[in-house]
Amino acid sequence: MRIAVTGGNGKLGSEVVRTLEAAGHFVIVLDVVGARSNTFTRVDLTDYGQVVDALFSIDGRHDGLDAVVHLAALPSGGLAPDSATFANNMLSTFNVFQAARRAGIKRVVYASSETLLGIPFDIDPPYAPLDEEYASRPESTYSVVKHLEEELAIKHVRWDPELSVTALRFSNVLDTNDYRDFPTYQADPKLRRWNLWGYIDTRDGAQAVLKSLETAGPGFETFIIAAADTVMTTPSAELMAAEFPNVKITKDLGENETLLSIDKARRLLGYAPEHSWRD
Repeated sequence: MRIAVTGGNGKLGSEVVRTLEAAGHFVIVLDVVGARSNTFTRVDLTDYGQVVDALFSIDGRHDGLDAVVHLAALPSGGLAPDSATFANNMLSTFNVFQAARRAGIKRVVYASSETLLGIPFDIDPPYAPLDEEYASRPESTYSVVKHLEEELAIKHVRWDPELSVTALRFSNVLDTNDYRDFPTYQADPKLRRWNLWGYIDTRDGAQAVLKSLETAGPGFETFIIAAADTVMTTPSAELMAAEFPNVKITKDLGENETLLSIDKARRLLGYAPEHSWRD
């Protein structure tokens, strides 16, 4: 496939680009930062004209695209005022979705967020492991945007029944350099209770993007994408009993099994995380 990746020079984006190219796909990177190359275009995604230009091709960079992977965003709350986070992330996503539809691109995969599950869990989650079956529960402006992006995707696929949009609710994205901090979590489970001790290795995040591009059918689907384990050495059942004693556990938990269910991604995408900080 010929694929544009927005935010392709970021932590997750750069791994996604490597994975897609290794799988034989042709990749164009659209980002606000990056070194000059024949496969990189500097684009302000909040400017609809620039996004349209880039997806239709600039200076013959490509002769049409089959898919867009949209990862570019302010990646969390607090990095900018709430109004700036809303304006940047919402407008960028609208522009990418709208321009892709105008360009006849029928496959979009984009970064949604685990925050839609109710993170940080100052209020108990409804059950664990958490899955995609209950209504999103945004607790911040950043997360509200992620909710609205999913609503926007639902409307776009209703308008175009051939369109495929996949929202990947990534857990806390980490790479091997981040794993050096994990020993500091072990003495106090409260340090990471905010997202039920979840994370995703960039390489497995990239695998989820690739699987989505290759397998997702028309329509809209959302998937939680997390590692198969937690960030803790304490067994998952003990963590829940200590920090969330009133939350119903819906299955027998493996020793360090993730509390952010990836069953749907395994079943429908063939997602199979291969990397753990324990390795």
